[in-house]
Amino acid sequence: MSTEKSCKNCGCKMAPDYQFCPSCGQEVADNLTIGLLFSNTISNYFSVDARFFRSFIPLMLKPGVLARRFVDGKRQYYLHPAQFYLFISVLFFFLFSFTIRRADNTMSLALKKGFEQKINLDSLTIGNDTIQLAAAKKALKENKIDLGASDKRLMTLDSLINSKQTTDTIAPLNVSFGIQREVLDSLIANAAPLQQKLKAMGLEEDAGAFKTRLYRQLLKFYEQRGGGILKAFYDTIPIAMFLLMPLFAFLLKVFYWRRGNFAHHMVFSFYFFTFVFTSLFVLLVVQGLIEIPIWLEILFLCSFLIYLIMSLKNFYRSSWLGAILKANTISFIYLLIIIPMAFFGLVLTSLMLY
Repeated sequence: MSTEKSCKNCGCKMAPDYQFCPSCGQEVADNLTIGLLFSNTISNYFSVDARFFRSFIPLMLKPGVLARRFVDGKRQYYLHPAQFYLFISVLFFFLFSFTIRRADNTMSLALKKGFEQKINLDSLTIGNDTIQLAAAKKALKENKIDLGASDKRLMTLDSLINSKQTTDTIAPLNVSFGIQREVLDSLIANAAPLQQKLKAMGLEEDAGAFKTRLYRQLLKFYEQRGGGILKAFYDTIPIAMFLLMPLFAFLLKVFYWRRGNFAHHMVFSFYFFTFVFTSLFVLLVVQGLIEIPIWLEILFLCSFLIYLIMSLKNFYRSSWLGAILKANTISFIYLLIIIPMAFFGLVLTSLMLY
């Protein structure tokens, strides 16, 4: 009678004392449990072994060197850039979520208070320029004898001032803001159908799907008095940052066209943003312990540009002048063009998912 066992994964025959399959490496014992399932998942994606510490010190102290070593082929010695980024970003956004939660509560209360305030347009005060004209008119009347002004001239001037007051006071009130809000509040209070509430908001009957969806989300925002909108915005940031990374790598490809393929630029981007999130994580921890002056925070953020310059020099083996010029240009394009466009997309996306 054969005492050999078969691997349940690949069917390979093995001796009975084998604990792992010699062909595929799977454990012979079938001891899959909930604890083992989740521990394996966490271990595979968030394991911190010797490679993490071998990667962490060069990342923080030798800008660009870690990425250069990984691209040159030393890939088993260091933590994979994507895994490193995932591990650090999860830690950062987990810690950042507590800050966002407090900010969201504060913002929700402020929005709720703002929604509950009703503006009486008829009671709006006149502007400073109109007040000054009224004061000038009073001064002219009190000193008309000294100034030699006749009653006819004063009447003409008075009519001009009144005309100015009428223009300043009435012209901005040509559009009414209160009626539709009162109608909408009434419909909401009486649990009116959705279409009636959307119509009160100004949605046309033949509006497209996107516009209808936008109005429905705005109605939800109004009904909930803006509560949780900041959290909805925050939830989209990690995905957006991950999607923006290829754009950063594309900029690197444009400025270093012959210095490697796109995958090499992605490795640089993974490690660079890992450094950014690690630094921000440390900043949040320190802020939780002591109060940091604003000038020191600005100086801290400026250090990212210095790190980028040194990283470009070491990774692409460029000159200091070339690294400085390209780092500043890449930062300018990324921060003033790509990030604002992404911010608009995030606001729209968070509103749609609100």
